Amino acid sequence: MPKNPYAWVEQSLATIHRADWYRSVQAIASRPGATVLLEGREVINFASNDYLGLAGDERLIQAAVAATQTFGTGSTGSRLLSGHRELHRELEKAIASLKQTEDALVFSSGYLANLGAIAALVGKRDLIVSDGYNHSSLKNGAILSGAMVIEYPHCNVEELKTQLNLHREKYRRCLILTDSVFSMDGDLCPLPGLLELAEEFSCMLLVDEAHATGVLGATGAGCVEHFGCSNVPLIQIGTLSKALGSLGGYVAGNSAVIDFLRNRAPSWIYTTALSPADTAAALEAVRIIQKEPERLASLWRNVNFLKQQIAQKLPLQLLPSESPILCFPLESAEAALKMGHQLKASGIFAPAIRPPTVPTSRIRLSVMATHEAAHLQRLVEALNENYF
Repeated sequence: MPKNPYAWVEQSLATIHRADWYRSVQAIASRPGATVLLEGREVINFASNDYLGLAGDERLIQAAVAATQTFGTGSTGSRLLSGHRELHRELEKAIASLKQTEDALVFSSGYLANLGAIAALVGKRDLIVSDGYNHSSLKNGAILSGAMVIEYPHCNVEELKTQLNLHREKYRRCLILTDSVFSMDGDLCPLPGLLELAEEFSCMLLVDEAHATGVLGATGAGCVEHFGCSNVPLIQIGTLSKALGSLGGYVAGNSAVIDFLRNRAPSWIYTTALSPADTAAALEAVRIIQKEPERLASLWRNVNFLKQQIAQKLPLQLLPSESPILCFPLESAEAALKMGHQLKASGIFAPAIRPPTVPTSRIRLSVMATHEAAHLQRLVEALNENYF
């Protein structure tokens, strides 16, 4: 028996350092935006999920302040006890309207929404078939559920069908899990094909719209709207912390599913309700998205402009992407770290993404609606200076 039961921690940290996988925080000392104050200097921000530039919007700030002044800083309890405010229900109705679903349920984070929904929908007698590139919250929700979990290769509909043919009939219920926009690559799930298989094999389909809400579709409703599948039965999960500029998560779907989750999702039932400030800010964000479609148009102009600039001026191979997330791979974690540091020295905030978050190291660029053409051009110049 070892004398010190915690000795393994330092050994594991040493291994993380040797692999160049060690992580530490970088403090931003300003409001979120296209430019931020980092380590005492202004840099152009390509590291944010604030796709529409709403996290620093004065209207969201004032909505949060007003809610705090009226309801206080915390919700003080779970929704089923003392934590419910009418603001929560207003936000749920607004999300359901945006997503074109019968109802919605707000959680304290997107991670909790995935954990709670998956654990409630399936159990030990059931099967989960999950895309290999899914977010940690989807993977951990699957483990928490106790269901049999099978991963299929990324976006490979044929292999998914093979696995369903082999295993579906052995289990009571089956849940297909996928991100809609894959956050570290930028590509989209093959939603129409997944829906066909869900119908053929009598499976539920849960789609995580975290990086699609406010970003894809004619009205910003997400990937489901983008593919024209808004009226098809499926479960949509998302976050309020990216394009909506606040904090929290949601599940949207038919009224029976939402009512069931109110009674069975442990991470909703046993967690303090989302704060009044976060709830009010997210509600204001949904209203702005619906009133100001020009924000979404601006985002996509910037995405297309940056792709064009890179294609014309840099011999740089981006990973396939149909979203504001643009990535280019590097040969090692060390190379990615070096590039991230060089870009920061050039006034560009675009940190390295390394294993185990992704299978191969890369720089991840996140485009915002509030980026100016000069910001995008400076990024291309900095890449040219440091990469070639």
